[in-house]
Amino acid sequence: MTVKAYAALLRGINVGGKRKVPMGELRPLLSGLGFGDVRTHLQSGNAVFTCEAADEDALAARIGEAIERHFGFDVDVLVRDGAYLKAVADACPFPAATLEGKQLHVTYFSEPVDASRFDALDRAAFLPEEFRLGDRALYLYAPDGLGRSKLGEVLSRPALFKGVVATSRNWNTVSKLVELTQEPSRG
Repeated sequence: MTVKAYAALLRGINVGGKRKVPMGELRPLLSGLGFGDVRTHLQSGNAVFTCEAADEDALAARIGEAIERHFGFDVDVLVRDGAYLKAVADACPFPAATLEGKQLHVTYFSEPVDASRFDALDRAAFLPEEFRLGDRALYLYAPDGLGRSKLGEVLSRPALFKGVVATSRNWNTVSKLVELTQEPSRG
């Protein structure tokens, strides 16, 4: 079998002192699942690992179950391979190279999201903020950053993505995850 690099994206951890998942505990937890070259990025729930090619949803379920057993609470986990992460970055419809990392975000989805979910949204009312859909991803351009983004606030409403796991990363993190999943294993 082929060994591939994956990123695990944990949703909603280490925010406001709740649902704490220290990266120093996450790394050995993932290693204990048999994953290799485990690394974490930042404290916001980004882990990179290698393993034999496997179903991403099955990997996410394994990681989620291990986190619940170890930490005592449920965490939504998305797992994506390096090729997918690179394809999402390469397909960015905004000029990422000319923007600050805080101005551009990607929300990764557990499944494809139909554009009809956004039909009721008056996109022009939020300009210059914009969003575009991609492959199980949404790109958000927020020139003043996500913290001040009115469109980002609307797009983060749970009802909009009912039945879909969604987790966002700023462009700096998107780029770093691509880099980490493209590097050869340092085994």
